[in-house]
Amino acid sequence: MTRRLFPALAVLILATALVAVPHGQQSVFRSGTTTVGIYATVVDAGGRLVPDLREEHFEVYDNGKLQTLGLFKSDVQPITVVAMLDTSGSMTFNLEFLKSAAERFVLRLLPGDQARVGSFSDKIRLMPQFTGDRDALVRYLHNDIQFGSPTFLWDAIDESMSALAGQTGRRVVLVFTDGEDDRSQRVGFGDVLRRAQREGFMIYAIGLEGEVLGRRTRPDRNLRRLAAETGGGYFELQHTAELNATFTRVADELHRQYVLGFAPETLDGQVHQLDVRVKVPGMTVRARRSYVASAEAAANNAPE
Repeated sequence: MTRRLFPALAVLILATALVAVPHGQQSVFRSGTTTVGIYATVVDAGGRLVPDLREEHFEVYDNGKLQTLGLFKSDVQPITVVAMLDTSGSMTFNLEFLKSAAERFVLRLLPGDQARVGSFSDKIRLMPQFTGDRDALVRYLHNDIQFGSPTFLWDAIDESMSALAGQTGRRVVLVFTDGEDDRSQRVGFGDVLRRAQREGFMIYAIGLEGEVLGRRTRPDRNLRRLAAETGGGYFELQHTAELNATFTRVADELHRQYVLGFAPETLDGQVHQLDVRVKVPGMTVRARRSYVASAEAAANNAPE
């Protein structure tokens, strides 16, 4: 008798999760465990981080409709990050500066953070597993970074996202480069942008202007857009002396972000536009601009 009742009971439970709507309209799925997580950075007019706002200072719009926040955190939250460094030929004379600056970032990781360090040129190398051991990360940074020639920028970011794909919570790619993409083999900018939006990765990019054989080089112009769309940050530098402060700034930002969350009204599998606002004059917020309204996508980016 119990075995016969179980399938019927399961169907009844599933049916109660769906709200009946007229034919042709999207079914509405309401679940207390489905939360769209948003990680937001707030700065004042001088570019200084603002860490002391309250929930009532924020507004979140989903496809233009104001949402009720079911989650708000302003304390330090753990991060999972891949730091991917450009070691192509143009970095020959700046590699030691880069290693030193990236070490600043690693040393500012906190208990609970997990990271992997990698490098890219025509080859993409990534330490085998995530770790919170800062000494191990620094050793890899100094001993396993290798030079190459072309700059497979989009392939490197895509591989970084693949490394993060099995993780949950705030998943960050921190990429440094001094040039444009040069002959990526697998993906282009559009592929990387769509994947980051679909799977909820946050991209931080540090770009350095350089000079190769008397020709000035600049970071790929699409990096700024990639960072903006995913809620990360973009920093374009002119001098290697700025590297230390910038890597330190990124670590500080990641540890002082706000966590916002709301329960979506519909899980229609479509891309929804997000608009996060701060109701305080003179302040600017950075957060991702879209999400995919599916239970799987929400689970990937759910706050821990």
